[in-house]
Order: sequence, then C-alpha cells, then structure tokens
Amino acid sequence: MAYELFRHPVRRSRVRPAERELHDRARTAELLVNGKRTRVYRWGDGARPVLLVHGWRSRASRFTPYVRGLLDLGMSPVAFDAPGHGESGGRSVTILEYRELIGRLAEQDGPFEAAVTHSFGTCCTFLAMAEGVPVGRLASIAGLAEFTYLVEAFTAILGLNERLERDLVRRIERHLLPDAGDVWRRFDATRRPELVTAPILAVHDEGTTSSRTGRRSCCGRRTARSSCA
Repeated sequence: MAYELFRHPVRRSRVRPAERELHDRARTAELLVNGKRTRVYRWGDGARPVLLVHGWRSRASRFTPYVRGLLDLGMSPVAFDAPGHGESGGRSVTILEYRELIGRLAEQDGPFEAAVTHSFGTCCTFLAMAEGVPVGRLASIAGLAEFTYLVEAFTAILGLNERLERDLVRRIERHLLPDAGDVWRRFDATRRPELVTAPILAVHDEGTTSSRTGRRSCCGRRTARSSCA
C-alpha cells in the first residue's frame, strides 16, 4: 500500500481561476511518453525559449505569474503537465519520464535559454542537464537535491517503520526503476554537481517545514522542506 501511494500523485490539481485566462491562451500539443499522453503548453513566438517544470501533484498552470513575467521580457515559456498530472494521461510518473519529456522538448523548442523548476521538477531537470540536455541556466524554487529524501520524507510522514522503509526502497529499485542503475546516485544532484556547469539560482524557504526531516536544497545548504504549490 505504501508503494502504491508513493508512486501515484493520488489527486490532480485543477486550474485556479487566476490562472485560467493565461492557461487558455497557450498553444497546446501532446507528446506520447512511455505510452502516456502528455499535454504541452507554449506561449510567445518561440524566441528565447524557457522551460518550466512543475513538481509532484502540481501542474503547468501554477507557473502563471512566471509566464507573464517571461513574456514581458520577450521570452517564450514552454511547460507541460507531467503524466498523472493536470490534463495529461496516466496515473503515475517517474523521474525518467520527466527526463524524456525535457529532452524531447529541448529537441523541439530548444536549446532553452533557461529553466525554472519547482520541487521534484528540479531533481528531474538537473538529471536531464547532467546527462547532456542543453539549458543555459537554472532557477530552482524549493528544489529537491537528494533523491533519498523522497523516501525519507515519505516514510516520516506516514510513520513507517524501518522494515517497511527497506521494502519501499527495494520496490523502487526493482519495480519502479528497474533498469536505471544505481538510482540513489544517478538521480542525486549532490553526488556529481560538476556535471551541470550552467549558472544556478536556488531559492528555498528555510522557515517552511512539512515533514520531520530537514534535507539539502539544490544550493547544498541544510534546509527544511518547502510545501508544494
């Protein structure tokens, strides 16, 4: 049961009233990722493209204030609802599916002048950049840096004992990401930060805590976890 809760977003965020007008102005398209229909949103004329990557249980429309600001600067925002989120199909998503989406959008719209990412979306974007996807610079909001934090925070919130935590780790390695290698090193931004040479701005609220576990943000400082938008 814990594993199923871990891999599914459980609920989908809806477009908020303040987001509706700009959300409906986007040019939309679809990509098929691992058999899942994924909604893509584009604004602007395509010049100076900037990728927006949302976090767990969020959606592209949450970036509405950033889309407006980027358009005012003459940039062209590109975003997506990850599988299992927003208007996209599927019931779950993995970091590798995020990685594929980011790579394919870079081929279609890039190279991206920058990326603006939130929470889990930061971890996914950092992986894509470390594995060769060209992004000029990265702005991270409450970004996840240590992949192990996903399990540690999840088990803390649910109050799982050590045996169930070990079982969850085993299921992630063998069933969720069976061909991904050492996921705890490959997906951890703190292991090989030198693989990403682009400038990084990391913004994190040390005063917002939503679990019992304090971990590191993308800037490498010890922080408390921010709540998701």
